[in-house]
Amino acid sequence: MSTAAVMEAPQAARSKSSQAAQRKRNANKELGKRGENAAARFLYRQGYDIVERNWKCRFGEADIIARDGSTLVFVEVKTRSGIERGFPSEAVDAKKRDTYEKIALSYVADHAETEAVVRFDVVAIVAVAPDRALIRHHISAFSVI
Repeated sequence: MSTAAVMEAPQAARSKSSQAAQRKRNANKELGKRGENAAARFLYRQGYDIVERNWKCRFGEADIIARDGSTLVFVEVKTRSGIERGFPSEAVDAKKRDTYEKIALSYVADHAETEAVVRFDVVAIVAVAPDRALIRHHISAFSVI
C-alpha cells in the first residue's frame, strides 16, 4: 500500500464519521421541530393562546410563549425518541431554568404593558412511533414547592 493510500484511509474514516454525526444532528433537529409542533398543538387544545414560538433574545430562545388566562407561560419543550438517556424533562437543569428566567425578564421588559404574572412549564415528549408520542405537561416546572 502506498504512503498516500495509508494517509487517505484515516481521512475517509473521519469523513464518514462526520457525515454520520451530521445525519444524527439533522435527525435530532427534525425530532425537536416535530416535538415543538406537537407541544404547540397540545397547548392550543388545552386552551392556551400561543403568543410566540422560538422567540429569541440575547439570553437565548424560548420554545413557546403562551397565555393561560392572564398568566404568561414560558414553555421549554424537550423531545426524545426514547428514554435510554432518561426522561426528556430531566434535561431541564438549573442552568436552563436560569436562562429561561432571563429570557422571561427580557420578554416582559419588551412586551408587557404593565406587570405580568409569569409561569415556567416544561412539555416533555417521547416519540414512540413516527406518528405517536407520549406528552407530559409539567405545569410550574420551576417551582420549589
